Amino acid sequence: MRSLLSDSLRKNFTVTASSLIAFSATTGFAGYEATKDHVVLTKNGERQEIRTHANTVKEVLKEQHIDLRPEDHVYPSLDTVVTDDLNIVWKASKQVTVKIDGKQKELWTTAESVRELLASQHITVGPYDRVSPSLDAPIQKGMSISLQKAFPVQLNVGGKQQQVWATSTTVADFLKQHHITLNELDRVEPALQDQIKANMVVKVTKVQKVTDVVEEPVNFAVVTQKDASLPKGEQRVINPGQKGLLSKHYEVVLENGKEISRKLLKTETVKQSQNRVIAVGTKERPAMTSRSSSASSRELYVNATAYTAYCGGCSGRTSTGINLRANPHMKVIAVDPRVIPLGSKVYVEGYGYAIAADTGGSINGYKIDVFFPNKSAAFRWGTKRVKVRIIQ
Repeated sequence: MRSLLSDSLRKNFTVTASSLIAFSATTGFAGYEATKDHVVLTKNGERQEIRTHANTVKEVLKEQHIDLRPEDHVYPSLDTVVTDDLNIVWKASKQVTVKIDGKQKELWTTAESVRELLASQHITVGPYDRVSPSLDAPIQKGMSISLQKAFPVQLNVGGKQQQVWATSTTVADFLKQHHITLNELDRVEPALQDQIKANMVVKVTKVQKVTDVVEEPVNFAVVTQKDASLPKGEQRVINPGQKGLLSKHYEVVLENGKEISRKLLKTETVKQSQNRVIAVGTKERPAMTSRSSSASSRELYVNATAYTAYCGGCSGRTSTGINLRANPHMKVIAVDPRVIPLGSKVYVEGYGYAIAADTGGSINGYKIDVFFPNKSAAFRWGTKRVKVRIIQ
């Protein structure tokens, strides 16, 4: 009986002790968890909530197996003491390559864009500098960024020069960048494959080949033909003649708008010239009877000049009242009345039959002036010595 009681008591004690140990452990774990701080951690933009016994921000990040680099962004600072509901932001830096005018270096950065990265490195980007990729491109791990600084270049196109900006490239690409279109004949200095350098002069000579058409007049020829119906020595214009027209086609080479060469390609007749035709009389005059010749005709040699009804100081009327402007085809001579009486009918060698119907201040002695309807005929006559036969 005593033995049974002893076993029962021993079993109850064991159960009670186990319960007390389990309760104590549960209570201790709950208390341990209750003492942790609540922290919000944002890793590279991703938010998560954690509970920690870490004392500092650095310990929190270490607990999260985050390998820190000096260039990483951490907020607040690593030595900040952890408190409940603390917000921690960590952003990992990314490795990029920056090449400026051929000089290259490796960087770790937390910048969001190329623009922000260059600004953080105190790198100024001018308005004509070339950046690749663009300034607004987001930063990617392992990205390569190229910056070419612009420099001044003198650009001369067609004789007009201006200063522009360029980066290291070939002459061909430089012209494309400035929207310069080259024609087949254009010349470029230096060569298209050469590299652009600071203060270089790039010269583009604009060359053109054009066709120039020039029309030129062609003078007519003067043709004389015999006319048996006209008294010998007299002339009559049958056809006044007309000038022709030639069209000459030239190939013209222009450099910067100025002509440097001209080559005749072909000649075309646009209009044929027409000859001036003059009839020359061949009809012999009837012979004078010996009586009339002796009674009323005589011959003499004089110096003969020519005049028109429109000469300087001329009124167009003869001293005997004939209106030469109204009768341009009359045959009239001006004489010295003391030698050839006014009103006489005469025959002038090379001029024909005429009337001595005019006088002149310069007509003295053996000198006459023969009338022509136009200046060209008068100029052709000129001054000559002729024989004059006074008929009556």
